[in-house]
Amino acid sequence: MEPNQPPSACCAPSAAVRPAVPRPLPAPGGTAPEHTGMVALPGGEFLMGAEDADGFPADGEGPIRAVRVPPFRIDACAVRNDEYAAFVAGTGYVTDAERLGWSYVFAGFLPAALRRGAPRPPETPWWCAVAGAAWNRPAGPGSGLDGLGDHPVVHVSWYDAAAYASWAGKRLPTEAEWEYAARGGLEQARYPWGDELDPDGEYRCNIWRGTFPTRNTAADGHRGTAPVDAFAPNGYGLHNTSGNVWEWCADRWTTTVTATGPDEAAHRAARVIRGGSHLCHASYCNRYRVAARTANTPDSSTGHTGFRCVRDAG
Repeated sequence: MEPNQPPSACCAPSAAVRPAVPRPLPAPGGTAPEHTGMVALPGGEFLMGAEDADGFPADGEGPIRAVRVPPFRIDACAVRNDEYAAFVAGTGYVTDAERLGWSYVFAGFLPAALRRGAPRPPETPWWCAVAGAAWNRPAGPGSGLDGLGDHPVVHVSWYDAAAYASWAGKRLPTEAEWEYAARGGLEQARYPWGDELDPDGEYRCNIWRGTFPTRNTAADGHRGTAPVDAFAPNGYGLHNTSGNVWEWCADRWTTTVTATGPDEAAHRAARVIRGGSHLCHASYCNRYRVAARTANTPDSSTGHTGFRCVRDAG
C-alpha cells in the first residue's frame, strides 16, 4: 500500500470511476433543527492511536502517541436526515450521489429486482451500485425517509458533508479531534465505554450481529441504521461513536497521522472515516474500535457513511 492510498474497500467501497469535482462551499447562515446540540470539550493532550493485537497496523493505527488538541465543540450525534433535509431545502444543494446518478447500497437491503441488476465490486460483492440511490432514497428507487428522520443521513460524500458543515457555520472534525471526543475521557480504552464489547451482555453499539454478510440477527435492535442517539453516550456525552455509520473527518488519508488538519490543496486525495458502521463484524472488520481508521475517496458515497460537525471554542 502506498502511504497516502486508502486501504482495501472491505469497509467502504470507493466510487473510483467518479470524477472528483469539488464545488464552492455554501455560505454560513443556515439553521438546521438541533437534536441534542453540541458538547463543549476542553481539549488538551491525550494518547492517540493503538497497537492492538486485533488491529490493522497497515492502517496507521499506531504508534500510540501523545497529541494535543485545542478546545472545541462537537455535535453530540451524527447529522440526522431531518437536519440534512433542512440544508437541502434551504440551499437547493444536490449531492454527489444525486448528481452522478448512483450510490452503493448493501445488497441485503434491496428488493430482488434491484439486487439482480446492480453492478457489484468484485472484492466486496455485498455492495451494489444502485442507480437512483441517494440520501433521501437510501435503498434506491421506491425507498424514502419515512420513520428515519432521527437516523443519520447517509449516501453523502465528503464534499456533501463539508457543504452542510459550512452552511451550518461548522466544519468537519480533524481526525485527532474526532478520536479525542470519541474516547470520552477514557485513556487507551478499546471502545468509548471500556475494553469489553458487550459488558455484562449489554449491547452498547449498532454493529452486525450474526454471520457476515448472510445473517444479521439484529440482536442489538437494529438491522440497518439506528437513531443517532440510540445507545448511551460516552463520558463526554457523544452518542454512537462506535458503529451505526462511518463518519467523515477533515483529514486526508495517510498512514502517518498527526494532529494537523486537511491539506486543502490536495482535495482529490482520500479522506479519513472513523467509527465503523452497522455493517462491521469482527470476522472481517473490527474497525468499530475507537482507534481504528480507514478512508474513502471524497466523492464516494455509501449507505453506511455519514458525519458529525465541530466548531472552534468560543
